[in-house]
Amino acid sequence: MKPRIGLFGGTFDPVHSGHVSIAHSFITSGKIDELWVLLTPYPPHKTEKDHAPYTMRLKMLQQAFTGVDRLKILTIENELPKPSYTVKTIKFLKEKNPDFDFPYFCMGEDSLASFHKWRLHEEIIEEVELLVAERPGANHSEVKEYILDKTLFVEHVPFDVSSTMVKEIMGDGEVPSHLVPDEVLGIIEEEALYKQKK
Repeated sequence: MKPRIGLFGGTFDPVHSGHVSIAHSFITSGKIDELWVLLTPYPPHKTEKDHAPYTMRLKMLQQAFTGVDRLKILTIENELPKPSYTVKTIKFLKEKNPDFDFPYFCMGEDSLASFHKWRLHEEIIEEVELLVAERPGANHSEVKEYILDKTLFVEHVPFDVSSTMVKEIMGDGEVPSHLVPDEVLGIIEEEALYKQKK
């Protein structure tokens, strides 16, 4: 039986404790054997002022997930021809890794709610199903039925944090030590990332 791979993509700017928590929920769900994390590049029109450089985001991601079993970080979306679309990445990984099965693309509830706006989203759910970390008591009435038909939910206790929240706190000169892994916070402070509010 081929190992089942869940794909989990994001800009991770920065990676925070919520990302670490949701990754553990996917890995321990029993639905996948490994979680492959895809670090997404920003569109070319976004400047360095808008975000942390790709190399810094990769470094933070590697630190956040050091020692996590059954998890691999991929930079393939930065290496494929631009623009980087999720469905192109999925097809590429399937083609290049015939010894693995790719049944799921993993995401949180907030991404599910906006999934119908993703470019080529209908092609994505032709290639994979969605594995969604479900908030207790979540209401999916706003999610289109054809998307829910291709969605599987896993139990998850949410961690109330977002990358935007972390950047805003850093912009105010505060240290969000409870929201970001210590190793990541060390990189943010050392590299003086997210210091000024936009």
